[in-house]
Amino acid sequence: MKKRQTPIISERKQPRQERSTLLVAAILEAAVRVLARDGARRFTTARVADVAGISVGSLYQYFPNKEAILFRLQADEWEQTGGLIGGILADASLAPLDRLRVAVKAFFRSECEERDMRVALDDAAPYYRDAPETAEHRKAVTQMALQFMKEALPNASNKQRAFAADLMMTAMSAIGKTVSEQGRPAAEVDALAAATGEMLCAYLERVG
Repeated sequence: MKKRQTPIISERKQPRQERSTLLVAAILEAAVRVLARDGARRFTTARVADVAGISVGSLYQYFPNKEAILFRLQADEWEQTGGLIGGILADASLAPLDRLRVAVKAFFRSECEERDMRVALDDAAPYYRDAPETAEHRKAVTQMALQFMKEALPNASNKQRAFAADLMMTAMSAIGKTVSEQGRPAAEVDALAAATGEMLCAYLERVG
């Protein structure tokens, strides 16, 4: 069986001038519109270029293929959400478990507010799931969770912290995704987030 090739998803070059920056922004804005309109399976560089009002050649100056564009959209979403959650979990003004409660609520709200885009990006995930850049992101998220567990579980073993970090990330991701797909009212989303946060806190209290 032929091994599936990992796509090249790194951008060809970074924009250095204002004109180039605006062009990349136009490409990404067009990509969001095409992804929302046509879905991941019908997403093509030609359609993105057409919506952006540029030639495919101009697009290829910055993105080598559609996978690179889709990954950039996903990476931007990861950076936004990761920055939000990471900032909360690192907030030393709150006790660790209070941080976790706030982080779960913020994550659930973020999942629901960007539901359509997240669903589209989930459909696009197979295009870049095996890429090294995706693995680097997973590693960074794991390190963020482990750093939090050092504070939340100061007396636990490294194995216990690793398991707790994995549980936290898995629970938040799985439950948050399900809740967002159900289209629940904001009050219900907050209630489910609060319950999820309490379950995770109860586990950490028992381990600690």
